[in-house]
Amino acid sequence: MSDTSARVTPRPASAAAGGEVPAPGVIGIGLAAVLTFALAQGSWQWFATFIGVTLLAVMLAFQRRAQWTPDIRSAYVRGLVAYALVVGLCVAIALAPLLQRRAWLFPMPGTRSECVLLGRYEAFRTEAALGSLAGSDGAALAFAREAHARTAVAECLAATTTLWLPLYGVAVAALVGTVVWFRDRARAQDRDRAQEAGPSSRDPQAAP
Repeated sequence: MSDTSARVTPRPASAAAGGEVPAPGVIGIGLAAVLTFALAQGSWQWFATFIGVTLLAVMLAFQRRAQWTPDIRSAYVRGLVAYALVVGLCVAIALAPLLQRRAWLFPMPGTRSECVLLGRYEAFRTEAALGSLAGSDGAALAFAREAHARTAVAECLAATTTLWLPLYGVAVAALVGTVVWFRDRARAQDRDRAQEAGPSSRDPQAAP
């Protein structure tokens, strides 16, 4: 009599256990963030915050790391470094407009006052360029002066913000990498203790 029972094919361990799968999309997210930096022109706008938060959400939703190991040359450490750097880059992009506009968050000693002076100079230069038209429409001249001054100040602050963003990104990456390392190590140790305590925790009366 032939065996008609259905055979169950076990899933491969690499597919069942997500711990061995590297973080998907890390390279794509990193390239998207770099592209944001490359295409950024002039002042940092709030759309950069949306891009940074979106990339960060994708990273946190789909990231997977390999099994924790203390070996610094392991796939886990390489994946952790890539993960931390991409998170730092996303956070830096998300914070760039806020850093540019809020002195309490990003003081930039001396730079903000220098940018204000640059804005005043741009206002004078605009007035000099349109001096012959000042008598025809004074309101338009005043608007042009203020608009050019604001643009000059914003571009000056944006350029300085961009120079300091790598420092913020590296700081966030170091913090994220350290926290994730210790968290993954604690989880691995708890899992090992649970596996070791498993056989000894059985009820001895259940044995025949």
